[in-house]
Amino acid sequence: EINRASPRTQSALLEAMEERQVSIEGETRPLPHPFFVIATQNPIEQGGTYPLPESQLDRFLMRIRLGYPDPRAERELLEGEDRRAMTDRLQSILSAENLQTLQDAVNRVTTSPALLDYVQRLLEQSRRMPGLLYGLSPRAGLGLVRAARAWALMDGRHHVLPDDIQAVFPAVAEHRLEQGESGKSAERIRQLLTSVSVIE
Repeated sequence: EINRASPRTQSALLEAMEERQVSIEGETRPLPHPFFVIATQNPIEQGGTYPLPESQLDRFLMRIRLGYPDPRAERELLEGEDRRAMTDRLQSILSAENLQTLQDAVNRVTTSPALLDYVQRLLEQSRRMPGLLYGLSPRAGLGLVRAARAWALMDGRHHVLPDDIQAVFPAVAEHRLEQGESGKSAERIRQLLTSVSVIE
């Protein structure tokens, strides 16, 4: 529940996410590799939450909305074993070495100059949208390309298509476009994808 943490804790988390290290009592300790952060976030309207600064939101590659379970899944939760007990029995399906191999494979997926032109047009258009204090950052662009490469690799390709960019764009961009008018980020995503041409 990342937005229940105090601003001081948020600052410490920023160091871990950006520098891949933590500082404790004046001593700096590197984090293991691979390292990544997965967090949950409560609606900002709930009591006891703190708004996350844009600098921290921008360091999360994606935000995925889970919503509520469907009735069948919810029934399984109600009838089933305690989930914490089940978590203790989870088996690893991927070693750190295999994960590193997959990450290396993602880095070898190619992006054409025309595709990068498309990404730049999306970034530039976001910076001109009314109602936004900030558009998508260069870090958002890097994350978008990286996520699209992973999407292409999962589809068995070694090159990125515009469809890959469009598939990952909402998860990469929405949490970065929430400032300004509240509740408009999904609408902004649709506007960006429909207003920016794939080919120019």
